[in-house]
Amino acid sequence: MTAGDHSPAGDRVPALDSAGGPASSAYPAGCDGAAVRSVGDRVDAVRPVRVLVADAAPMQRSGLRMALAGAADLTIVAEAGDGAEALDLARRLLPDVVVMDVRMPRLDGLAATRAIVDARLPVRVLILTAADLDEHVLAAIGAGAVGFLSKDVPAGELVAAIRTVGAGGAIVAPAILARLLTRLADALPDPAATAAAPGLDTLTDREREVLVHVARGHTNAEIARSLTVSETTIKTHVGHLLNKLGLRDRVQAVVLAYESGLVKPGS
Repeated sequence: MTAGDHSPAGDRVPALDSAGGPASSAYPAGCDGAAVRSVGDRVDAVRPVRVLVADAAPMQRSGLRMALAGAADLTIVAEAGDGAEALDLARRLLPDVVVMDVRMPRLDGLAATRAIVDARLPVRVLILTAADLDEHVLAAIGAGAVGFLSKDVPAGELVAAIRTVGAGGAIVAPAILARLLTRLADALPDPAATAAAPGLDTLTDREREVLVHVARGHTNAEIARSLTVSETTIKTHVGHLLNKLGLRDRVQAVVLAYESGLVKPGS
């Protein structure tokens, strides 16, 4: 089935078990990996966000196809039924976003995510799983995923999440994030008795301000509006602060901001 064969989207992505054999299909059109890539953390507006769907259950993949069918700016370029195949397709096709299940045969989703990140592919991973355990979320962040949602997320929220991840942002379902922040707050030492995280003192005032916005989950566009500057300026600030702090992505920046006490849960 190609992207043009998709049926109308339902209200929700079906929450299905991970049962089912490792079947996959690749979509011929636009799948040679030679399309123009995203610039910085803004996906080029001349083409849709290219999505690779990786899930062991054929019915779940079908549900994802239906959920994304109504979004003209998203296109599924391939599907994978196991983690090893997802990794191979990610290397060959260089999609903008991989929507990845955790529990898959041959290679689980977390291992596949780690391999994608370690290979420094220009590919971002959004984890979509039936089990939104805190341990899975933390493991996914550690592996380099930039998004984590439950499989029962409404279709509209899934589409919005893929757009956010494709545009260079990070996203965690609000209910999951609330639990994690509570755990983090309980585990953190008193900031007054803790030395600042290495590198924070190298940031300019504006970079620290941008880091606070990033930690609160704001997109580049939202930060730009708040600070009355261009998105390009914010993108530059984010790049500078990540480099100064030795961080891989925005998710790690969020963790550092909370661990250092720069941002407190509920602030």
